[in-house]
Amino acid sequence: MRRPFLRSIILTILLLTFTHMVFADDSCQTNCTYGLSEAEINAYPSPLVEQIFPDDQLLGDRLYRRVNEAVQIFNAPNGSVVGSLDAGFNFVTVQGSQDGWAQINPDEWVLADKLSGVNVSRFAGVKITEELPYPVAWILVNTVPSRTPGAEPTDGDLAILRYTLVNIYDSVEIEGWRWYQVGVDQWVHQTQVAKYLPVDRSAEIETYKWVSVDLYEQVAIAYEGSTPVFATLVSTGLKDWPTNEGLFRVYVRYPRTIMSGAEGQADFYFLEEVPWTMYFDDDIALHGTYWHDGFGYRHSHGCVNLSIMDAYWLYNWASDEFDFTVDNDLGPAVYVYSSGVYQ
Repeated sequence: MRRPFLRSIILTILLLTFTHMVFADDSCQTNCTYGLSEAEINAYPSPLVEQIFPDDQLLGDRLYRRVNEAVQIFNAPNGSVVGSLDAGFNFVTVQGSQDGWAQINPDEWVLADKLSGVNVSRFAGVKITEELPYPVAWILVNTVPSRTPGAEPTDGDLAILRYTLVNIYDSVEIEGWRWYQVGVDQWVHQTQVAKYLPVDRSAEIETYKWVSVDLYEQVAIAYEGSTPVFATLVSTGLKDWPTNEGLFRVYVRYPRTIMSGAEGQADFYFLEEVPWTMYFDDDIALHGTYWHDGFGYRHSHGCVNLSIMDAYWLYNWASDEFDFTVDNDLGPAVYVYSSGVYQ
């Protein structure tokens, strides 16, 4: 579903992206001066946001396990077979263990050696509490910045770690690619960051609270009215399973739910207890994700994957958009778009 206001919103995005930025002439070869001064950067050395920190109790309230191969399911340790799970991208939650067996549901047990551990992502987004003096972006990979745009990193310089949120103080185009100044004598290539790009609220958005999902930057932003209040990295659909662009409404939500698909195919998946799920486009949802830590890159079968911390925050933030006294009440609007084109 595409909307006529898409063109105007993209134009707004482009204006917002390059506010505060100076565009240098990439024909400069020697004795070039780029970027903001050390004094200007030290006035705002880090983004003016409120970081959400991981809650170990929330992240550890389930024992998630990957199922490594096809398994039979028994009604008790060494009991009778009551089911099976084909090989695939499968995850379960373990409720107990006994003598080499793992209980995955009431009266459902599998051999524990068929399961492997899961490292739940500790990534979380940020609350936007005031107007930001500079655009901001997340570093997507551990990156040693260059001292000047277009240059190779200098041996011995320290890396900026993945998921670090940085200010973008300046932007320079070199041979068709953008380089961003993120610190004093620190420049990174455009492919190493995911930018926070708020969009204007459209008249077609009927809810006070709403969420934008930028497929190009892989960033979701929550708004109250026209004001951004939260932003984070996401993982949307891969090329063969795209997340649809358009304007939608959350129509149902679950604190925990099962997701499965592609039965009998090579990409079969079965995911138990997917947390903090809000469906907005048929079987496409915003939801927590315990099975990967690839936020900032496309990763899913169409859903918008969030870290557990972020999904929990959005789920609770969205609660007052639902009227539980009304049957089939709709929740917040979700606007899915792309601020750029994948090469």
